[in-house]
Amino acid sequence: MPTYVVSTAKDITPEQCARIAESITVIHSVEATAPRYFVQVIFNKVEPGSIFIGGRAASPDHVWVRADIRAGRTREQKARMLRRIVQETSDILAVTDQDVWVYISDIPAHGVLEFGNVLPEPGEEEKWLASLPSDLREKLRKAV
Repeated sequence: MPTYVVSTAKDITPEQCARIAESITVIHSVEATAPRYFVQVIFNKVEPGSIFIGGRAASPDHVWVRADIRAGRTREQKARMLRRIVQETSDILAVTDQDVWVYISDIPAHGVLEFGNVLPEPGEEEKWLASLPSDLREKLRKAV
């Protein structure tokens, strides 16, 4: 958590995927003040003509980013995240910012279990990390 799912019919290279994943990881870490090791980015390639907007096939350049994040971020934090994801993703993929749609949904931290543990509330990550078994704690620290 957070989990970002990027869906598009556009052909994107592994390098572009890596750049978008790093971009989203940095954006979430900075704007939502969350550890990098929480950020997951998943890419879904969809068939051309399988995304419709208003009953018509969307542009093949259409990119949809769906994010589930822990609740507790301000409207301003989410707005910064939305704007940055749109701008950086459109730059990486050479599409217009109108082609990149981003949705952020809040999920209570107590409703998410990762790494074998229920996640902490935003701002309580260090306390949570300290409570984990030492091998997992070291694994997560190396992931950043």
